[in-house]
Amino acid sequence: MPEPPPSSVSPATPERSEAPAEPSTQRLAPEDFYFEGPHLVFTAAYHLKRGTCCGSGCRHCPYGNSA
Repeated sequence: MPEPPPSSVSPATPERSEAPAEPSTQRLAPEDFYFEGPHLVFTAAYHLKRGTCCGSGCRHCPYGNSA
C-alpha cells in the first residue's frame, strides 16, 4: 500500500501572548529577597511589586496575610 503524500500544511504554531511577563519571571532586585540559611525569603518590597497576595502566609506580606 503506498504512503500518503506529505502534507503541504505546516502544523499550527501556538500564538504567543503579548501580555507583559509576570513579576515572578522578572529578575529579582537585591531589595526583593534575602537568604535565611538555605531558604530564600521575599521581602515586602517584592510582594508589593508582585501586586497581589498569593495567600501563602508569607512572612513579609504587606497585604495582611502573614503567617
